[in-house]
Amino acid sequence: MAAVSNRPALFPVPFSPLPSASGRDLRSAAKFALAGAVLAGLFGILHDQITYTISPEYFTRMKFDQFRAADFGLPPRGRVALIGFLGTWWVGLIGAWFLARLAVWKWQRPGKPVMKALLGIIAIAVAFGIAGYFAGPSLLSKRPGWPDALAGMGVMDTPAFHRVAAIHLGSYVGAFLGWLAMTIGFLRRPS
Repeated sequence: MAAVSNRPALFPVPFSPLPSASGRDLRSAAKFALAGAVLAGLFGILHDQITYTISPEYFTRMKFDQFRAADFGLPPRGRVALIGFLGTWWVGLIGAWFLARLAVWKWQRPGKPVMKALLGIIAIAVAFGIAGYFAGPSLLSKRPGWPDALAGMGVMDTPAFHRVAAIHLGSYVGAFLGWLAMTIGFLRRPS
């Protein structure tokens, strides 16, 4: 048996951005993270199907090229669905992981708070995406170099492209702000 020292440790409290957790809690958090990835991926599929309807050129002139490594010969709508999933699943995985780590630390039954938070994040992302739909043409048409970039890509319907670009941007900003709001809410909410 080792002797216990009365000397203070060099680093008495190791820095940890999250509380420690048991193996059971980590497995629970991993399940929530997986659920977050699936929810975000499904959101991305639906989101991109809607935005493809608004501006097919956003995908055919830009996104298909950005995701060319994921071109498995699917028809356009299939490629759009795959792009939607690939562009969002990881956001849900990471966001849900951190929320779940806080939830399993604070509550005996973290399932309901985590799922409500994930749905809240999606709602905020949708709201910001809708705002992007309306604000996109006026915001992006004045961006320096943007008209030349779109002309270089051969975009014909620039207002629709602007709308979809702003919807995508708004959705990501909304998801981040929603996650931040839910995280702060978790931290402030009593155990």
